[in-house]
Formats: sequence, C-alpha cells, structure tokens
Amino acid sequence: MPDPTLSNVFEAILKYGHDEDFVPRAHDEEFVPTAAPAGSPEKLEILAERVRSGFPLWHEADRVDYSGLTGAVRPRD
Repeated sequence: MPDPTLSNVFEAILKYGHDEDFVPRAHDEEFVPTAAPAGSPEKLEILAERVRSGFPLWHEADRVDYSGLTGAVRPRD
C-alpha cells in the first residue's frame, strides 16, 4: 500500500530500507512530457527532477526519436 507521506523514492528508502512499495505520482498536473532528446543534458536534468519530485521517470508523451533535430558534425581526420 502506498504511503502518501512520502514525496519521492529516496524518502521511501530512508523510511523502509527499500523502494518496493513506492508508487510515483503519475497523475499530477505537474508531470508533463518533454521534447528533450535522449542523452541530452536537458533530458538528464528533467529525469533527475522527476525522481526528486516523486514522478515516474518516463512520460508516455516524451520524445522518442531524433526527428527534426540537427547536430554538430565533426570533420573526419
């Protein structure tokens, strides 16, 4: 049974010694998708903030590809 007094998984581990019963808040209005590409510093910060806030890591509407993005091209040696 979820403990409503816990705001994130870290508090669950401190209180119970494990995270097996922790349930993220997936239906909160603050839990929004991101268009940040996988592996980008922006995406990593968003994931870290989701954990700190007690949200799931992944939103069903997060970006799943790299379409529309441009990247720096390194010249070949």
